[in-house]
Amino acid sequence: MNAPLPDVPEVRVVGLPQLTTGFDLVERLDLAMHLKVHGPLEPMTGERLAELAEAISLRGRGGAGFPFGKKMRAVAKASIRRGVRPVVVINGSEGEPACRKDTVLLNRAPHLILDGALLAAEALGARTLVVAVTRNSTEVSVRAALAERGLSDRRGQQLRARVVRTPERMVSGEASSVIRAANGGPALPPGRRERAAETGVGGSPTLLSNAETYAQLAVAARIGPRRYGHTGLPNEPGTVLLTVSGAVARPMVIEVPTGVPLRYILQLAGAPPLPQGVLTGGYHGNWIDAVASHNAVISRESLATVGGALGAGAILPIGPETCPLGESLRIANWLAAETAGQCGPCKLGLPAAAGGLSDVLNGGGPAALEALREVTQAVKGRGACKHPDGSARFLMSTLSAFTDDLAAHVLDGGCGRETLGVLPLPASGYQDLEESIPSGEKLAVDWTLCQGHGLCADIVPELIRLGPDGYPAVADASVPMHLRGRAQRAVRRCPALALRIEQPAAEQRPALPAVNRRALGSGRD
Repeated sequence: MNAPLPDVPEVRVVGLPQLTTGFDLVERLDLAMHLKVHGPLEPMTGERLAELAEAISLRGRGGAGFPFGKKMRAVAKASIRRGVRPVVVINGSEGEPACRKDTVLLNRAPHLILDGALLAAEALGARTLVVAVTRNSTEVSVRAALAERGLSDRRGQQLRARVVRTPERMVSGEASSVIRAANGGPALPPGRRERAAETGVGGSPTLLSNAETYAQLAVAARIGPRRYGHTGLPNEPGTVLLTVSGAVARPMVIEVPTGVPLRYILQLAGAPPLPQGVLTGGYHGNWIDAVASHNAVISRESLATVGGALGAGAILPIGPETCPLGESLRIANWLAAETAGQCGPCKLGLPAAAGGLSDVLNGGGPAALEALREVTQAVKGRGACKHPDGSARFLMSTLSAFTDDLAAHVLDGGCGRETLGVLPLPASGYQDLEESIPSGEKLAVDWTLCQGHGLCADIVPELIRLGPDGYPAVADASVPMHLRGRAQRAVRRCPALALRIEQPAAEQRPALPAVNRRALGSGRD
């Protein structure tokens, strides 16, 4: 059974590296090493930068694939029309369990990402930079990189830069969730559709894109569109970062030129020679069968042609020994639990769809299959964010890709295989407690008082999620030091007084790290 992926898995490269240049020299490129490896970067005007993005066909690498040049022009136009300075946001909120490519870049090459974001900020005249991250290791790396450049959130600076920590949840990486978190709210979709280019952080026009996109922009700005276009396909030039996991011998993040056969990537990671299926694009992506995975190459167009998706760059094969519907049910249950709880299609529809798939697997027959198709179809296009659509796409793809197994479960009572759990899911709670300093305190729910108001999940979603019934899914959660303030606020805000913080016994209280007195002194020997 797959364990959760580490923050920084093994990194490989096919061909010449661009984003991962220098990874063979050091574990992390600090500013000095970054400049030695990549060289200096000259500023560009907004028009030249937009033309560069268009010349290399740069699209967002977070899943949506929106053209970066078009997004940048929209932000510039809105900023000029309104007479306000825009904001630039790096979305490093990688809450999907199958994705680690942005985390790898932020941990090992943070200055390449900052290069692209600062290039865009100067071109647009922005005076605010926000970096959203989900993990402790990533936050430490980004804060160190900002300090190396002398960037902070202090008043009086030409550019103010700050880090926003978001919970490791599927919905937290959506653009509207990141903007809401940057504005001081919970990292959840606001429940209404808004264009960041018009109204984003602080109500200002906001250029928001994911970490890899800015890194690609920085590479192209250094080498120019002609040289950039020498790598990869003519219509999708350059390289892409992929996270390969699932039924593989070596989970990895790999940089690969577009146009490389998918089968070669699977072979490199140690996937089965004939995978039963390959999930492309992550848990909001599509399944493809063994024949399609043999014929496809790494590109948006090629994967779409065979029914797949590049999406967030996650590739997950499964072998013939596991039940593909059982594997998909594990993911469907997780996707249902990831609901923001703000609209019916997400809060009610996704748990119902997951339950429908469970009924199919447990002998519900044709009636259960028809009910599953109906509820999944009803979810599409009706959510307040993209999570219901992505989850419905995953479920419909499951039904289309594994027709033989579906028939075996519907007509014959099962396929005879166990579910091995090869698709990675986060550990229980998934809030990086192993890397945080524990307080020893626990957040607990008194079930005799709880009325399911859900305020606690809004205030501290890292510790509490709402279950399908609308009640907290976590009744006993350890509280790390960095979340104590919000946990206490959740306790105070509970209308039913059902939430409490339990103090540890004296002998169980964690010891604080020893104080480095020299570091607190004058600095003299």
